[in-house]
Amino acid sequence: MVWGGISTRLRTPLYHVVGNLTAVRYQNEILQPLVVPALQAIGPRAILQDDNAPPHRSAAVNTFIQQARVNRMLWPANSPDLNPIEHMWDELCRRVQQHHPPPANLGQLLQWLQQEWNGVPRASICNLIHSMRQRCVECLAHNGGHTRY
Repeated sequence: MVWGGISTRLRTPLYHVVGNLTAVRYQNEILQPLVVPALQAIGPRAILQDDNAPPHRSAAVNTFIQQARVNRMLWPANSPDLNPIEHMWDELCRRVQQHHPPPANLGQLLQWLQQEWNGVPRASICNLIHSMRQRCVECLAHNGGHTRY
C-alpha cells in the first residue's frame, strides 16, 4: 500500500506503507512527517481530507490532529466518488501501466509509482480538486448514489 497527499499547491512524497497501517503508525509515519508540514506550507486555510478508515479516526489521531491545529474536513463514509485522491490513484495506476512493463519486483513497482506520481501534471491535480463542488452537487442530485465521477 502507498499513501500520498495532493493539493493545488503541492503533493507529498509517495509513502510506502509496509504491513498494516495502525493509528499509531498513521500518526508517526504519515501525519507528523508528511501531512502537518504540507498543511503548514499551504497555509492557515489548508484542510485535511482523509477518509473514515479506522486508523484515521482513532481517538489518539483525533487528539493529535486537534493539538497540531489541523483543519479536517468532515467526510461521509463510503464516498470514493467524491474524494479526489481516489481518482489520483486511478491516474497513477494508468500511468504505470502505460509507461512500464509489469514490474519484476516490489522495489521496481515502488520506483515506478514514485516516478509516475511525480509526473502527474499539476494541472491534472488542480482539475481533480477543483471538481469537488460539482462532485458534491452530483452526489446530492443522485441521493448519495453513483455519479459519473
